[in-house]
Amino acid sequence: MKLSQFKYNLPKELIASVPSKERDDARLLVVNRKTKLFEHLEFKDVINFFDEGDAFIMNDTKVFPARLYGKKEKTSADIEVFLLREINADTRLWDVLVEPARKIRIGNKIFFGDNNEIVGEVIDNTTSRGRTMRFLFDGTNDEFHTLIHKMGVTPLPDDVLMQRKVTPEDTERYQTLFAKTVGAVAAPTAGMHFSKILLKKMEVKGINTAMITLHNGLGNFRPIEVEDLTKHKSDSEEMFISPATAEIINKTKEAKKKICAVGTTSMKAIETAVSIGEKVTPYSGWTNKFIFPPYEFSIADAMITNFHAPLSSMLMMVAAFGGYDLIMEAYKEAIKEKYKFLTYGDAMLII
Repeated sequence: MKLSQFKYNLPKELIASVPSKERDDARLLVVNRKTKLFEHLEFKDVINFFDEGDAFIMNDTKVFPARLYGKKEKTSADIEVFLLREINADTRLWDVLVEPARKIRIGNKIFFGDNNEIVGEVIDNTTSRGRTMRFLFDGTNDEFHTLIHKMGVTPLPDDVLMQRKVTPEDTERYQTLFAKTVGAVAAPTAGMHFSKILLKKMEVKGINTAMITLHNGLGNFRPIEVEDLTKHKSDSEEMFISPATAEIINKTKEAKKKICAVGTTSMKAIETAVSIGEKVTPYSGWTNKFIFPPYEFSIADAMITNFHAPLSSMLMMVAAFGGYDLIMEAYKEAIKEKYKFLTYGDAMLII
């Protein structure tokens, strides 16, 4: 497959700027791989496609307020620092992005907070925008993290920020209800459609949930720059699959019950951790798995996903699972029916 095969025209008015009023009120396009038919429902109807003993694989990563705004020493120029990853907690070393990048050099200091409670010092340039920054702070690491969370802003992606500013509502809505393990700089958006009522109904029906953790990075939003997809290298993301989660997935598969991957991150995690015998093994480490057609999936029977941007790696994974022709046709259908796309958009169920 070539990059250009994943290009489509996304009307700007279909890019969602706000979430649906209630999480499970989002629209749901059901794509049936066997019949090649589409069905238009609401997200709360997703439960009707699953039975007792089936399992949903969900990502419990929690987004932290990764955007910080500070002032450059001497000039007091406004600088945005996007926290990507904590490298060393003891020395407070972080991988970060800075904007405007041209104004920042090694050795520059940036002051954060009304009273300059935190000072960031650039100690390495890794790419044109990327930096390694050491934070100077008089206090414990817990106090440092508390202050970072207080100062930081919810890291909404550009598709939303191009339309509006961050609001207090985003603190809650740009997060799944089951978010638990802090570490992501981007939310697993497919999971954001699950409401408390829907999760309870699933529990009552006997549908199991298996939680994985994959800390979404900004790599998902970086443009792919090669036409030959076999030459693309994805950024690494940290992930964890516990023995208990692996057991739920494997027992569900052995019982010939359905397994639904909620989002591209959950799918990436289980495909990273699958063994030769098509079982999921416990995992703690990193993954840079890049899935595009053709690809033979080992675990999931169904997938829930949002509508993704043209030329994106997420669209490629969805096309690999649903079939390239059918998924591209489904996207045409979604545009015709005016579904909402991207971060706060509607959802698709592939069965």
